[in-house]
Amino acid sequence: MSWTLRTADLDDLARGAALLGTGGGGDPFVGKMLVTQALGEAGEITILDPEELDDDAWVIPVAQMGAPTVVVEKMPRGTEPELALITLEKHTGRTADATMPMECGGINSMIPLLVAARRGLPVVDADGMGRAFPQLEMETFSVYGISASPLAMANEHDEVAIFDTGSDNSRLEGLARGVTSRFGGMAHIAQYSMTGADVKRTAIPRTLSLALAIGRSIRLSREQRVDPVQALVDSLADTLYGYGRVLFHGKVIDVDRRTDEGFARGSVRIAGVGDEELEVQFQNENLIAVQSGVMVAIVPDLICIVEADTAEPITTEGLRYGQRVAVIGIATPPIMRTPEALAVFGPASFGLDRPFLPVETLEQPVLAE
Repeated sequence: MSWTLRTADLDDLARGAALLGTGGGGDPFVGKMLVTQALGEAGEITILDPEELDDDAWVIPVAQMGAPTVVVEKMPRGTEPELALITLEKHTGRTADATMPMECGGINSMIPLLVAARRGLPVVDADGMGRAFPQLEMETFSVYGISASPLAMANEHDEVAIFDTGSDNSRLEGLARGVTSRFGGMAHIAQYSMTGADVKRTAIPRTLSLALAIGRSIRLSREQRVDPVQALVDSLADTLYGYGRVLFHGKVIDVDRRTDEGFARGSVRIAGVGDEELEVQFQNENLIAVQSGVMVAIVPDLICIVEADTAEPITTEGLRYGQRVAVIGIATPPIMRTPEALAVFGPASFGLDRPFLPVETLEQPVLAE
């Protein structure tokens, strides 16, 4: 069912989206501030259930591209994603009937809301990852036959670019990443234009609703003085994700983080009880969690790091020495576990020499090589 988003919903939505972003997707605070300002004029945004979308409707997803670490120092002006959308509309000669997130995480759940508020468009309650991934081709849209081309890109100086690599979405990622670096490490994009019928076939449904529900469950648990981490895990039971558990509790003792080729890469080490230690490797998003030599979760399943006392999600750029954290593993939706999907965003796509093993099968973990 479609619903109306108002300013009062943004805190919960941003919190839940940051959790689903698995450490990536950009700073949720920045995105929330941009949308809050836009909603001050628009008042509300229609969130359109994908099943209520006309099959011939034209949907243009929008997003921010670049290393999340850059956004901490280089704030968007707020006009860039709308300019990217307008540029793509002019290039293709087709006007958007709706927009949609490309990924469910941090700022990239907020960017379509910003464009919707400024343009008076509805936002489809779905996305192409059900989490966040670092590369443009890592989308269920791409896996199931939607071309990422043409792509329109814009920056804060009103400079724009159009890329078209046909059906080669990996080639498009490389070209767009290079220009993003020349733009100062951050750009805003519009791509994966598709019909409503394609959205229903290829997207992960109702992830904005899920993010709002997760964020709300964390907030209410705090108000009711119950364990917010457990409330978060419990909120997943009746969703498309279906399974989550706490993998580890501890203190951050080391963060190795660098911005490299447009990505935030590195790892975090977390000390637990006694000699127990967990290491999480990330490339914008958290990719693999290994506890004292034993693998406990791996991409595309979600590995989320939250504050131990509040369950507030921590992005990779927000990790700091001394933080008390809980690490949560969440099963990814079935559409993201098919052989076709794993070929695009499974462990091998990130250079990890490990097979994908569902997090729910790792309650008795396997040794990490």
